Amino acid sequence: MVSARTPHAQITDRSVADERLHRKQRLALAFRIFGKLGFDEGVAGHITARDPEFPDRFWVNPFGLSFKLITVDDLILVDHSGTVVEGTWPVNQAAFAIHSAIHAARPDVVAAAHSHSKFGRAYATLRRELQPLTQDSAIFYEDHVLFDEYTGVVNDVEEGKKIAHALGDHKAAILRNHGLLTVGTTIEETIFWYVTMERTCEVELLARAAGEVVPMDLEVARATQRQLGGHAAGWFCGQPLFDWIADLEPEAYGSTTPVA
Repeated sequence: MVSARTPHAQITDRSVADERLHRKQRLALAFRIFGKLGFDEGVAGHITARDPEFPDRFWVNPFGLSFKLITVDDLILVDHSGTVVEGTWPVNQAAFAIHSAIHAARPDVVAAAHSHSKFGRAYATLRRELQPLTQDSAIFYEDHVLFDEYTGVVNDVEEGKKIAHALGDHKAAILRNHGLLTVGTTIEETIFWYVTMERTCEVELLARAAGEVVPMDLEVARATQRQLGGHAAGWFCGQPLFDWIADLEPEAYGSTTPVA
């Protein structure tokens, strides 16, 4: 098992170069998690991690490379003008449009994830937010939004700014007719929010198909959200996913050595 740093640890406890490598390694593992769970759809989808030295730059997947094959060596570094400043692959224009706006609007955000996973897409057609039907869905109670607009593929930076504005200070968004988006102060938190949100969409779709649903008491939902929906909880719940994929697919590290 590869050890992981505690959430919100300061960069001063390791060099900037080590912190950069740590983020890139966790990002490569994140793509392997998405690939293993079937969250890929053609060339759609992207996860980003802010660079620890240059806050106006982020690491992202190369456009056209399968999530299932991504290694640390493949990741590209993009600035907020859309220029690839490190790496040889092109950047997905939609990734730049969405993620550059989010990283600019949310200095607290280290990572952001968006993909076209099956149940997120299905739920995004309903034009509604998730309801607090289960303990897990309460994680998102009053902490996610519906972006109630779809004008096509998000290639325009202005459209990305609209999404960032709608997201506000929340952890997640349902993009109508499109899919899910999650953000976090760590890569692990961001990925856990996405995975559990996708499953929450699946559970609510199943429950509503079976019959009339009964949401939990709203005060209970708020209390549950406070217990399970914080940054540290998201980071901790994400650890098993990363331990699993690091053990299963160590090739994600490429030519690098795992950073503890």
